[in-house]
Amino acid sequence: MVSRKDANAQRKKRHIRVRAKISGTAARPRLCVYRSLNNIYVQIIDDTCGKTLVTASSVEKEFGKNGGNKEDAKKVGELAAKRALEKGIEEVVFDRGGYLYHGRIAALAEGAREAGLKF
Repeated sequence: MVSRKDANAQRKKRHIRVRAKISGTAARPRLCVYRSLNNIYVQIIDDTCGKTLVTASSVEKEFGKNGGNKEDAKKVGELAAKRALEKGIEEVVFDRGGYLYHGRIAALAEGAREAGLKF
């Protein structure tokens, strides 16, 4: 019998390895990404005080039913950047959440950069 490795367990291991190296501060909070099959979620977190400063996701009303594509991921990145800039956050540390940097994750980062966030 062929056994299949649990992809999410492997992602969590990668995420732990990445989180050991990066942390969000008040000056540069962490932009954390979670990607499900149907949607994508972003939080900007200050790890020193453990608070979420900004959130955005493809579940919100302005996105249609389908939030699991690159176009919507880019819009979520732009929305998160707009909300962050309104709160005075200009620089962040990008936390890809253990996901590979391509597809929806790269589109989200590109949208956030185009909207004015620096990372």
